[in-house]
Amino acid sequence: MQVVVVEPYVYAALKSLIGKRVVIDTSRGSVSGTLVDAKPDHAVVREHDSSFFVRICEIVWIMPEN
Repeated sequence: MQVVVVEPYVYAALKSLIGKRVVIDTSRGSVSGTLVDAKPDHAVVREHDSSFFVRICEIVWIMPEN
């Protein structure tokens, strides 16, 4: 049996920031760049030619960059 934990408020916050520059702090460090996609289990952040797939359950906080 597979168990999936969904963070609906974090997912909604990420969806509202698609296309904007963000800093996402995780339990393993920070990732910054443009948020290009958000799914119920992960977010995709792109910086230059690199894409980072961040698991939502690892996110500590999200901050839009100005």
